[in-house]
Amino acid sequence: MLSSVRVRGTMSATNDGGDGMTEECEECRRETPHEVSVQILTESATPENAEYSREPYRVSECRVCGARTVLRMNNA
Repeated sequence: MLSSVRVRGTMSATNDGGDGMTEECEECRRETPHEVSVQILTESATPENAEYSREPYRVSECRVCGARTVLRMNNA
C-alpha cells in the first residue's frame, strides 16, 4: 500500500551531469540529488484484487534527507 509515502502531483527533474538527477526537495527546500525509479505498486489491499490493481509509479528519494515522493504515472 502507499500509505507510508507522500504522493505528489508534479514532476520536475534535471540531470546534473555526473551525480544523477536533481529535483526540488520539499523537505530540504532546495534542489538536491535524488534517486529516481519506476516501480509497479499494488493499489488494492485485498488479495483477490491485488493482481489486477498494479500500476506504474515514479518514485523519487532525496539523497540528502531521505524524503520520498510517489507519482502515479497511469491516470486511467
